[in-house]
Amino acid sequence: MAPCPIADAAGRYADRAETGWLPAADRENAMVKRMAAIFFLISLLLAPPSLQAGVEEEALWSELRAGGYVVLLRHAVTEPGTGDPPGFRLGDCSTQRNLSAQGRADARRIGEAFRRHQVPVFGVWSSRWCRCLETAQLAFGKAKPAPMLDSMYEDGEAAIKQKIRALRAALARRPPGGNLILVTHNRNVHALTGLSPASGEMVVVRPDASGMLKVIGRLDLPAS
Repeated sequence: MAPCPIADAAGRYADRAETGWLPAADRENAMVKRMAAIFFLISLLLAPPSLQAGVEEEALWSELRAGGYVVLLRHAVTEPGTGDPPGFRLGDCSTQRNLSAQGRADARRIGEAFRRHQVPVFGVWSSRWCRCLETAQLAFGKAKPAPMLDSMYEDGEAAIKQKIRALRAALARRPPGGNLILVTHNRNVHALTGLSPASGEMVVVRPDASGMLKVIGRLDLPAS
């Protein structure tokens, strides 16, 4: 665990007090500060997981402000169902499983969270499925269709590997700076990272020079 600046400063001040370098009143204040710092650290260690996760998420938003990351965003929540209805056609949203009203509201909240945290976004790539394109458009106002992000739900092993190779090659060529948002499907995120995000959840990764992905953290759907 990284040193706590509050505890470190209080500790140095209290050490001076104990060696008699400070007046009695200051020595008492120093000991009070040391005890406060200790109780602060204990409270962090005993904090509920939800609070700890909140602290971790704030640190991740701070990282994103610096740029250079890729965010794998699973599309927002849809109408009930799995996969797509019989007769599904790419490019015809009326034949697909689309975002619900809640999903559209959630997508807008994701974009608001990026703006609130002042996270730079230089590009948004999306699966060509309508639920992904709509998530991207509602959140970020733009979307570049990318076949390599299309659903893997019915793909065989060879097709999955081909999409992963194409994505890694594209990420290796991405320009530096900013952040790249990839709006895709649960099966795709799992194939790339081993993680299964909820609808609207984000997995933050950093690609290396070959496009291999290192998971940095996860961001839940922002609270309403």
